[in-house]
Amino acid sequence: MEGRPEPPIDDAAIHAIHRPHRSLLLLYGIQSLAGTLLAPIVFVPFFFKYHTLRYTLDDEGISASWGILFRREIHLTYKRIQDIHVKRNFIERWLGIATVEIQTASGSSSAELSLEGMEHYERVRDFLYRRMRGYTESPQQAAGAAAAGGAPSAGDTADTAGDLVALLNAMRDDLEGARRALERRPPSAGENG
Repeated sequence: MEGRPEPPIDDAAIHAIHRPHRSLLLLYGIQSLAGTLLAPIVFVPFFFKYHTLRYTLDDEGISASWGILFRREIHLTYKRIQDIHVKRNFIERWLGIATVEIQTASGSSSAELSLEGMEHYERVRDFLYRRMRGYTESPQQAAGAAAAGGAPSAGDTADTAGDLVALLNAMRDDLEGARRALERRPPSAGENG
């Protein structure tokens, strides 16, 4: 899977993710083998976590729940998300999965929510980044993009590039004006030194 580009995935496919990839169960098995004598005991909580782990990515936010005796549920709105990290150890890379860690401004250095066993982790990360920045696609835009094959037209690209150049030129002019104003300003008594 590494090295070859993945086809684009639409938001509906991201919304349809409700379970981790089945390679996560294999990862849990490998992790529990680290203590060979205790492997069966260590694997039992991993097994139940895998079978009860559920994700929901909807228009409002992202939710995760797991557990049998001690049920844990987390719901984050996209507005609360501060940063997103993808974590992969060498076993996860070998299995083609990753953990998408979502951080909020809760004051904790650890992730508020970790989406374990994500097969399309880059797509999920990009989806979450778009949502946390407030980008939502209207049904008309989605239908137009699907009809056009998802590629922007040459006119759209030129308009976007022209807008970007105009913005950068305006920023340059503002900075030059501020520099000239600072150079013309007479030095104060404390600056002479």
